[in-house]
Amino acid sequence: MNADRNTDENRAGNPESVGIIGVGIIGLGFMGRTHLASYARTAGCAVHALYDPTQRAAPAGNLITTDDDAERLLATLPRAATLDELLARRDIQLVSICTPTDSHIELVRAAIRAGKNVLVEKPTALDARAIDQLGEEARAAGVIVMPAHCMRFWPAWSWMAAAVRDQRFGRVTHATFRRLGAAPSWSQDFYLDFARSGGAIVDLHIHDADFVRFAFGEPLGVSATGSLRHVHARYTFAHDLVVEAEGGWMEDPTFAFTMTAQIVCTHATIDFDLMRKPELLVRHAGNDTVQVLAAGVDYPTGNGYDHEIAACLAAVRARGVAPVTLRDAAATQRLLDREIALVR
Repeated sequence: MNADRNTDENRAGNPESVGIIGVGIIGLGFMGRTHLASYARTAGCAVHALYDPTQRAAPAGNLITTDDDAERLLATLPRAATLDELLARRDIQLVSICTPTDSHIELVRAAIRAGKNVLVEKPTALDARAIDQLGEEARAAGVIVMPAHCMRFWPAWSWMAAAVRDQRFGRVTHATFRRLGAAPSWSQDFYLDFARSGGAIVDLHIHDADFVRFAFGEPLGVSATGSLRHVHARYTFAHDLVVEAEGGWMEDPTFAFTMTAQIVCTHATIDFDLMRKPELLVRHAGNDTVQVLAAGVDYPTGNGYDHEIAACLAAVRARGVAPVTLRDAAATQRLLDREIALVR
């Protein structure tokens, strides 16, 4: 499923120090602030400089991901006047790229040329072939370029993926994922221009499409109905396994963000709801018992951004292999391309 993880594509460069890793952040909107907050909470790194190509900031998003420390850093950290100025800094070994999707390829390419390791927000690009080309360039330069597919690192979802793979509740027979939110009221010049953003099918539904590949492998068949704004996808696998995923932007601006998963196994159903406390349950078949899973006991605390950044830093520090590769990103984009062709 992820055999490419052991290739040289994502081998880290040669940071001056494998102790404290210097970080630069490119793009200071919602995701840039999210990355800044996660770096501030993570040991073994220090953000040294920030750069925003647009000099604008969009602080809104579906979840609250920042804190007072991040806002303080945002106000006090040095701002590079140009991209070249940030990339020239010798105290930066890793850059987070958190700009609009259509700027990613050139920014990642510039970081690779500067010998920097990269964490690039999803989607890496709307063109799978361009992602493949970045992989070749990263491999030739000997640096990590890690796509930020955060659901692979979301603690409860990482636990669910492991439960699927080891079949601790028996074989999975059906799974359903839903990810819905109000249409973005921020950066609408980007998000509502589907040629640039790809629409909700790429910006939002990508999380579940990527997680399906991560947990279940490559689908044998794909069907989809809806639009770039709201999609219902159906994936088929061997042994009659069917996985469904709904993702989209809702017209109601007050619609509460929804992120749920139900994974039906032969002996139990795994049930996740982000807005429920507890968020993760296992409903055992046959005896009607409900097992409550607890963060900090059954799986780690924190969010997917924190664990994603910790994993990226660990790969840079070890000069090893990133846990998510550009080949992963390209494969997920190709899966989305199949859905996009169907809804169009």
